[in-house]
Amino acid sequence: MRRLRDLLRSAILRGAYSGGRLPGEPELMAAHGVTRATVREALALLRAEGLVDRRQGVGTHAVVEAVLAPLAEAHGAADPGAGSVFDRRMRPRVLDRSVIPLPEVAADRLGARAAEPCLRMEYVALLGDVPVAVATNYVLFPEAERLRDVPFVSDWYALLAEAGVALGESEFVLGCLPADTGTAGLLGLAAGAPVVTLEQVIRGPGGRPFDLAHIQHRGDRFLLVSRLPRASARG
Repeated sequence: MRRLRDLLRSAILRGAYSGGRLPGEPELMAAHGVTRATVREALALLRAEGLVDRRQGVGTHAVVEAVLAPLAEAHGAADPGAGSVFDRRMRPRVLDRSVIPLPEVAADRLGARAAEPCLRMEYVALLGDVPVAVATNYVLFPEAERLRDVPFVSDWYALLAEAGVALGESEFVLGCLPADTGTAGLLGLAAGAPVVTLEQVIRGPGGRPFDLAHIQHRGDRFLLVSRLPRASARG
């Protein structure tokens, strides 16, 4: 049941089923060599996750459309390809754009002085009308000065580029947490639903960190893809 659920989830999130319609129970039984009870239990788990809808006489349909984003593009380390989610497909709903004293924890991560001015930028990232992530950025000056009045119309990296802020290294710390009530409301989730967390530090070309971001995104709508060649064979 669990293994079948995982296989079907992977196919659903990658848009493998034409029109979103999953194969019927007999087809799934034959394709995976499992019983009808196992198929029904796996589909029930997917329904509980909010990925499929099952109706008598209609069948099982995927109700989620996910996007895949190469991790290098999510880092801002690679230019987005045509059709990429970072190719100006997203739009922000800005929640906060204000100059505040830099919090002590953020100062420690950025190697800066606590309480020095910083720009706090908080927004919900939308794909169409679907919220996929909420992000809070703490940006140091002088980079913050360039960002203060530039129109924010797409994704974060497009904003940095339009403000003339150059990127060097980008670091992610990834995790997973249950969504609190506020985050769940912003992302259209039930409180306690799992969200992927990313803590990001962006450095300039000279290595100086200037941006700390806390990002929470929907793992059922936004998938990060990492692909790397093996550096060398074992000796």
